[in-house]
Amino acid sequence: MAQYVILEGLGIISTEELNRYCKPAGILGAHPDYGTPGVHASTGSLGHGLGLAVGQAYAERLKGTDLQIYCLLSDGELQEGSSWEAVMMAANLNLTNIIAFVDYNDFGGLEKLSVGHPAFAPLEAKFKAFGWEAVVVNGHDPHAIIEATGKRSRKKPFVVIGQTIKGKGVSFMQDVAIWHYRSPNSEEYEKALSELLKFPS
Repeated sequence: MAQYVILEGLGIISTEELNRYCKPAGILGAHPDYGTPGVHASTGSLGHGLGLAVGQAYAERLKGTDLQIYCLLSDGELQEGSSWEAVMMAANLNLTNIIAFVDYNDFGGLEKLSVGHPAFAPLEAKFKAFGWEAVVVNGHDPHAIIEATGKRSRKKPFVVIGQTIKGKGVSFMQDVAIWHYRSPNSEEYEKALSELLKFPS
């Protein structure tokens, strides 16, 4: 959804289309699809994002640019083997122009990863073992994320692991798995909005 909002802000999709998100008359589905204005790759299949980013980072190196490639990952997405193949490839190619951000909220769909997949942790150590520079920050603190990114050595691929709480700031959504899939009704939307507007910055 964040990608759609950014595309609307850039004028690539209309506000009217954004308001038809996930409705029969609209073109914007739950996952962005190739062919949607501003969307260059389908993103519904878990595990493909980092592979695409690695390819883009390598292409920029071949072109001789200093363009940085950014990739946002979920902890659920990192359960996919293709993600770890991409992690390994980035290190093998020494892609120092790639920065990954992991939203580590300990949820994969409807289950806690720490319960259903306890071997997933420790994530920082796994990235380091695969040849990446890795840091863990409070994922709700944009200043911490920016500061960590600014301190990278640029000698290895770099990952910021943001520890987050699913639904933080909305009392009835916080750490409740079902909100991964459902949208709020009008009353829930108003309650969530009022709570978020009171949320400390």
